Amino acid sequence: MSTRASAARYARALFEITIKESDPTAAERDLDDFVDLVRQHADLQRTFANPVVPATAKREVIQQILDRTHPVPPVGKLLLLLASRGRLELLSEILDVYRERLMEYRQVIQAEVTTASPLSAERVSELQQRLATITGRTVTMTTKVDQGIIGGVVTRIGSTVYDGSVATRLAKVRQRLSERS
Repeated sequence: MSTRASAARYARALFEITIKESDPTAAERDLDDFVDLVRQHADLQRTFANPVVPATAKREVIQQILDRTHPVPPVGKLLLLLASRGRLELLSEILDVYRERLMEYRQVIQAEVTTASPLSAERVSELQQRLATITGRTVTMTTKVDQGIIGGVVTRIGSTVYDGSVATRLAKVRQRLSERS
């Protein structure tokens, strides 16, 4: 089984439990804090990744961290379970999948908007509102600039791309003209 599939199973279980027993937003924050802690401390990374270190020792380290940080109970249980099973390397992917599930639960989608020049705050807000109306969901949006699109807007929502760029329109015109010749 791929690591993504394993991470998805753990994330799904964590999400279902936090919906019933806890606060899903707090669980995301606590899991994110733990992942950041591990990333910032090379000793923790080495300890958790080292197969020679017994699972009991990894559990003890995690328990000490949990005693200091006090995450929501489902997150603490998950971390101890992952240590017992030697699956701590899945933490980053579990966090990613958990966030996807949380956004879906909240009816939030992520849009990436590319324009040829920077957008004003007013234009970003207007575009965000328009996307929310079209999708029927709350939209969080990131913007980036790519002068190669010449003008217009390219919007990516999930795997769907809405390409209203001048560069794409010109390419289509060029293709039609070459087909006619």
